[in-house]
This record gives sequence, structure tokens and C-alpha cells, in this order.
Amino acid sequence: MIDISESVMQILLAVIVAGPLLGAAAALLPAPPGLKGTSPDQAVLRHGVTVTGVVLIAAVALALGFDHGNPARMQATTDISWIPALDVRIHLGVDGISLPLVVLTALLTFLCALYSYFKMPTGPSPKAFVALLLVLESGTLATFAVLDLLLFFLAFEMVLIPMYFLIARWGGAQRTQAAWKFILYTLLGSVVMLLGLLLIGLKSGTFDMLALATDNGRELTTSVQVTAALAIGIGLAVKTPMWPLHSWLPDAHTAAPTVGSVLLAGVLLKMGTYGFVRILLPITPDGTRELAPYLAAFAVVGIIYGSLACLALARKGAKGDLKRLIAYSSVGHMGFVLLGIASMTPTGVNGALFANIAHGLITGLLFFLVGALKDRTGSTDLDALAGRTGQALYGKAPRFGALLAFGAVASLGLPGLAGFWGEMLALFGAFDPAEGLSRPAFLTFMAIAAFGTLLTAAYMLIVVRRICMGDPQEKPQQLADVQGYEFAAWTPLVALTVLAGLWPALLLSLSDPAVHKLLSGGKA
Repeated sequence: MIDISESVMQILLAVIVAGPLLGAAAALLPAPPGLKGTSPDQAVLRHGVTVTGVVLIAAVALALGFDHGNPARMQATTDISWIPALDVRIHLGVDGISLPLVVLTALLTFLCALYSYFKMPTGPSPKAFVALLLVLESGTLATFAVLDLLLFFLAFEMVLIPMYFLIARWGGAQRTQAAWKFILYTLLGSVVMLLGLLLIGLKSGTFDMLALATDNGRELTTSVQVTAALAIGIGLAVKTPMWPLHSWLPDAHTAAPTVGSVLLAGVLLKMGTYGFVRILLPITPDGTRELAPYLAAFAVVGIIYGSLACLALARKGAKGDLKRLIAYSSVGHMGFVLLGIASMTPTGVNGALFANIAHGLITGLLFFLVGALKDRTGSTDLDALAGRTGQALYGKAPRFGALLAFGAVASLGLPGLAGFWGEMLALFGAFDPAEGLSRPAFLTFMAIAAFGTLLTAAYMLIVVRRICMGDPQEKPQQLADVQGYEFAAWTPLVALTVLAGLWPALLLSLSDPAVHKLLSGGKA
């Protein structure tokens, strides 16, 4: 796109990963007199917008300077020895698989900081809130950029503490229990994952992810690969989240503040599926092939389970929470991602990566909208919102109602929007799985997953009918329509959802060469 030297690209990636950490430290310091504005709280919130804005600009510059003609090549690489005794290195880089996730993380965090500047969640000092938000961003970006297994683990764990406090201190009802459930589940999964990572490193003699991917598991026996893939897969499955390891997610989403839910759904869940693609597929291919049918089975159970849970929450009289419903929908959507990965084909893995980005955009928008709806009405209870004739958003706040309907139809996979392509490609991957996998089994999984798309359409259309339709005259309460700051925070997500839906090559041209290289053992 634009010609940027490799050294400048290295600096950009270093700024993207380390910049939020420096910003978090600065947020805890007193604001300079000229930057205080009307209050110290306003100053620190403005600081959060500024730092995340700089990181977003650096991410966009990195994407523009990326060599789109060779997306399979790791670019902007930095490789510095960190712990020589263990051969642990500060090894950073991005390719066509990680670059879209880096940009998505930078964008969503900036939009969350911008939204919080105008609508700070109720809780303690904004100083701590901004610092935690920036630490969370740094850990997530590092997860997508590091190329050393132990560094990946540290970055993977780095997000737990800030998300715990965002839920526990700025969340809603039952936030303490939800925060504890979140951190206990993910910590237990991470302990098992660390054992798998150490097993790979000790048996192969290196923690370097590029060297291990190029070797394609040839230094590891099948039994070691199966053991490592199982251990690492459990840790990644908790974060994804895969049924039946998902039960922390609905509670965390229901209790989290709006921006916490946006980041949890938009980027934190992607850390798990990214680990499957970056670590398990290239480094333990034989072990992953042994476990792939089980992964696919759990994935399709999650698709049906998540959809049925959403249908139960959406029905009249169920007292279903709208945030909880969208959280369960994530279990289903991430099931499609796992099904694509389990197929171990370029088509399926490309679909999984595309669905990752689409889910981040669409579900991030939906959580923004539900949070704004709660601010306006004081509730996310579907029965309380709908009443006898529906909330009638189309009549009382037409732009807000139109955005909610847009998010719903995008989530159900309407052709022409981003949600369609990833799930379709995941189904295609299951239709013709990789050599060595049972095609009849995967055809069964594909049929079950396809049925799940019908259930998704059913519950999303029920939500739209109950929230957006009805007679506004029977509910005299008027709602504020979309505000200026909300328009600024939500428009990029709408535009990118449409763009990715109409021009899927925007993402697939990046991921496809990198996926082929990954699956072929480093051969482009």
C-alpha cells in the first residue's frame, strides 16, 4: 500500500505492543496543569482516548506498510534474547493471520475509550479504569504479535487481572461472583496450557513459534503431540469459549460494564481461537488431527446449545437478560470458528479467521447497543423492555432501532454482511475435511451446524420483533435516539461489517497465503 522500511515497521509494532503499557503507567500519574481540563477525571479519560488513538494510528500505519503481496511472510519482526538460559526471546512479528486481529483490537479499544470519555461506567476512580483498559489492550495486542511460546503464555495471562477488576469494580449486579468465576476458569485452563507449552519446548529444544511451525512437528512423537495438543487445547478452549467450558462467559458478560463486554467478546475470545491456529495446527499437526473430530463435535454441540439457550431467553415470560442472550450467541458463533479449525483445511481455517473478525465487529456493536439501551431504560430484561406490545424502538428512537436490527441480521449471517462469509467457509471446510479425517463424521457436523444457523435466525428475529416493533403510543416513555458520541463509536463497526461483507477478499487475500504456509509446514 505504502512503502515503509522494515526498521520503521519494527518501531510501529513495538509502539503498538508497549505503548499502552507506558500509557497505563502515565495514567496513574498526576495530570500536568495544562491538561487537567475541567477536572482530573476528564483529563485521565482524555488520556485514555489519546493513547488508544495513537496505538490505532500506528496499527493502521502498520497495515498500510504491510507487504500485501507477500502476506505469508512474517513482517515487522524483532528478535532479541530475553532469558538466555531458557532460550526465551522477545520475538515479535505479524503476518496475514495476526495483522487483522491487531487492527481489530486497536480499533475496539479506541472506540471503548472514546465511549467511556462520554459515558464512564459507575465505579471507582477513572484513573484505575483507564490504566486497566490500557494494560488489557497491551496484553491482547502482545498475544497476537509474539512469536515465542513462553512470551505468548505471559501475554495470554496478562489480560486476566485487568478484566477481573473491570468486572469486579465497574460491573453490575453479582459482579464479584462473575469476576471470580472468570478468573478461576481461565487460570485453571492456563495452568494446563502451560504444561503443554513446556512439553513442546523441552521435547523440541526451542520455544520459537516460527522454527516449530517450520519443523511442523517432525521432532515430536505422535504421543507427545497428542498430549501437548490436548493440554494446550483445554486452556485455549476455556478462553474461546468452547462448550462445556463456557459457563463463565454468560455471567461475566451480564455483570461486566459495557466496554468490558465489548472487549471480552470482541478481542479476548479471539485469543483462544488464534492460539489454535498459530500453535496447534502447525506445531502439533498429528496430535491436532487425532483430536479434531472431538473438537468438531464439541463445536457443533456449542452451536446448538448456544442457540437453544438464546431461544429460551428470548421467549415471552422467560425474564431473559439481553446481555446474557448475546453472550450465549457468542458460544454458538465461536462454535463455527472451532468447526473451521477442526476441518484442518485452508478453506475451513480461512473461514474461522474471517468469522473471528466478523464476530468482533458485530458482537462488539451489539454489546454497545445493549449497554446504551440499559442506560436509557435501566434494564436489559427482555420482558421488562418489551412489555405487552414491544419496546417499539422503531417508533421512539428510529436510528437506534435500525442499528439494533442491523446488528441482529448481521449476527444471523445475512449475505452481504461480514457474518455470512466466515460461517459459510467453515461449513465448506467441514464438507471436505483434511486427509485422515472422517468425511461422514464431518458431513454430520456440517449438517448440525447448518441447522444452528436457522436457530440463530429464529432468536435474533424474535429479539428484533420484541425490542424494535410494537405501538409507541402504548408506551409514553420516550427514549433518546443515537447521540453524537455513540454515532462516532458505532459507525466504524457498521461500516466495516458492510465492507467485509461486500468485499471479503479484503481479509481473505491476507489470511489465505499465510494459512497455506502454516498448514504446509512453513512452505508458502
